[in-house]
Amino acid sequence: MKVMDTVSGHKPCRLTAKGAAMRTRIIEAAADLIDEHGVNGTSLDDVMAKSGASKSQVYHYFRDKDDLVCEVISHHTHQVIDSFRPYMESLDSMDALIAWKNAVINGCQMKGGRGGCPIGSIANEMADQCEVARAVLAGCFETMIEQIESGLTSMKAKGVLRRDADPHRLSVAILGAIQGGMLLAKTERSTVPLELAMDMALDHIARHLA
Repeated sequence: MKVMDTVSGHKPCRLTAKGAAMRTRIIEAAADLIDEHGVNGTSLDDVMAKSGASKSQVYHYFRDKDDLVCEVISHHTHQVIDSFRPYMESLDSMDALIAWKNAVINGCQMKGGRGGCPIGSIANEMADQCEVARAVLAGCFETMIEQIESGLTSMKAKGVLRRDADPHRLSVAILGAIQGGMLLAKTERSTVPLELAMDMALDHIARHLA
């Protein structure tokens, strides 16, 4: 997985169990606030108030706000990948792709279409504002693409997909459909756009079946 535990390059000193717990608490508090208010609507003072951390603790673990935002991006990426790991690890057939699609849609339905993809939301806000965050976001999306591509490559190796199928390009198309579908679902408070987008993506893959 490309996403490192410390994605920004700022490596804190070796942490005690108490220090690691505080660092995690700060990241989780920032993640919750950013999900609700966005990056620009969240200040370090807000994070300190929610996490119970002091200013000196925040700056001990994170160089600045951008550094913390990068860690939030990594945190969300791990969450997304972990939540769908059972599906992604067996993504080697159309039935498996459909099961994964249903899991993604069910997750969106549980939130009433709200929230969208947390990584996509940060990307929409930060990709043109902070080059470091943009690079981290690009790496996170690439990690997701690789997860999908691994399954499609397995399908191709088994002869499920045609020999001329390109797993990488298909994976990019799938992730693009998911991100666009989640944005519309978030805006419309309905999972229908996500369902349509993912159905279209899977139909595209089906056209490459052997």
